[in-house]
Amino acid sequence: MAKKNVFQEFTKGLWAEVPPFRLVLGLCPVLAVTKSVDNGIGMGVATTFVLVCSNVIISLLKSVIPKQVRIACYIVVIATFVIVVELMMQAYAYPLFLQLGIFIPLIVVNCIVLGRAEAFASKNGVVASLADGLGMGVGFTLSLTALSILREVLGNGTFHNIPVFGPTFEPFRFMVEAPGAFVCLGLMLCVMNMLGKK
Repeated sequence: MAKKNVFQEFTKGLWAEVPPFRLVLGLCPVLAVTKSVDNGIGMGVATTFVLVCSNVIISLLKSVIPKQVRIACYIVVIATFVIVVELMMQAYAYPLFLQLGIFIPLIVVNCIVLGRAEAFASKNGVVASLADGLGMGVGFTLSLTALSILREVLGNGTFHNIPVFGPTFEPFRFMVEAPGAFVCLGLMLCVMNMLGKK
């Protein structure tokens, strides 16, 4: 595959097809774990790892996976890498593991990961699948981080738990609650659509 095509596969996940804001996929973790920047980055990196590894393996095995059971096979591959992520987090980032909770195992059924396996990795070569997974993962991580920054700064008055406003600042606690997540997501979707039209 030409370098230009590989670059295009990578960059499409950064803007043209960024999962939460363009494809509107993977919204459960986007809304649930973005109360703090640490959580957003941690979930993004975990999902990126699973995306890249599962895309590569599925691309390698696409000719031997029977079509009748392909979705079940994809889930087994994805679940394997989710378990790797979960064990690594327990060993090296336990506080983050506790914060993310059930949303780490739920990566198995994240529509971004399964969607990329079905729509791209099962039809393309290893290098293109790696570029696609990495691009989508980085785009997802950047989306989570942007939403986390907005919610943490306005809802807690902090950035990475460091106060960013003076002692008189009254945090807008609504932003770190569930309804605030929907409002922030809606505002960011609006901005992305406006920028996309330009």
